[in-house]
Amino acid sequence: MDIQNTQSQMRKGILEFCILSIIRHGEVYPGDITDKMKAANLHTLEGTLYPLLTRLKNAGLLTYRWVESSGGPPRKYFSMTEKGLQFYDELERTWNELADAVSTLTSKSMEIHPEEIPQT
Repeated sequence: MDIQNTQSQMRKGILEFCILSIIRHGEVYPGDITDKMKAANLHTLEGTLYPLLTRLKNAGLLTYRWVESSGGPPRKYFSMTEKGLQFYDELERTWNELADAVSTLTSKSMEIHPEEIPQT
């Protein structure tokens, strides 16, 4: 079994939630998203981020506006729509349930001791 593949799949599973977590705090430029993800040790490539932002926008969860840049082409700044905020709230509930369940299952108190296994 390839541990790197498993780790990659785990990261991909939470990527959308993490990106929406950043955007829900206010309008943001994609470069800021990658910086915040990197600071949290969740490195995200532009080739992954931009298609995801487009998919979220097409689903009606995000909107964007163009802002002129003094040092280059205009930039897209993304923000959440009302539908996006509702979607995020549901994702957050799901994340909290999963995090609690995983924490419970991985805690030392969940260890099964041989003497506790019923004999048949």
